[in-house]
Amino acid sequence: MVTERNNIVLIGMPGAGKSTVGVILAKRAGLQFFDTDLMIQGRERMRLQQVINSKGLDYFRYVEEQVITNLALEYSVIATGGSAVYYPKGMDNLRQNGPVIYLQVSLAELEKRIADMGQRGLVMGKGQNFADLFAERTPLYKKQADVTVQCDGKTAEEVAAEIELQISEIYPGLISPTGYNGSVAR
Repeated sequence: MVTERNNIVLIGMPGAGKSTVGVILAKRAGLQFFDTDLMIQGRERMRLQQVINSKGLDYFRYVEEQVITNLALEYSVIATGGSAVYYPKGMDNLRQNGPVIYLQVSLAELEKRIADMGQRGLVMGKGQNFADLFAERTPLYKKQADVTVQCDGKTAEEVAAEIELQISEIYPGLISPTGYNGSVAR
C-alpha cells in the first residue's frame, strides 16, 4: 500500500464532473489519471449498470469496495465512483493516498446534467430516488473531504484550476506552477 500522500482523490455525486475534471487536472499537473468506475468496468468486462443488473447491487458494492481498498497508485488523480464514501476501509486507503477533494454540485444542477440516470450504474436502494441519494451522501462527502470545491456554474477547466490553487495553498509542494512536485507539465 502507498503511504505517501502524493495523489489527488476526487469524490462527489454522479454527474459532479469527477472524471472530466480529473483528466483536466491530471494534464495540468503532469499526473496520471485513474477512474475507479472504469477500473470496475475493466475488471468485470461490462458497464456498471450491467454489473448491477446481472450480478446484483451487493456484488457491485463488494467489487467497488475491493477496488478502492486495494488501490495503490502514485502521482495520480483518482476519480472515484459516487458511492466510494460508503466504504470506510476504502476511504481510509484513499485518504492515505492523498488529499480528498469533494466536487460539490447542487441537486438542481446535477439533475440537469444527468440525462441517462437509468444507465449510470447508480448505487441506490429499492424505492430510493436521486434526491434521496443526494441527501444521504452529501454529509458523507463533507465528512471525508479535505477540500470542498463548489462547482455550480463553473466549467471543468475552472474547477480544475480552483482545485490546483487550493491544493497549492493547503498542501504546498504537492503541485507546483511547473507541474506535479516540480516536474515539467506537458
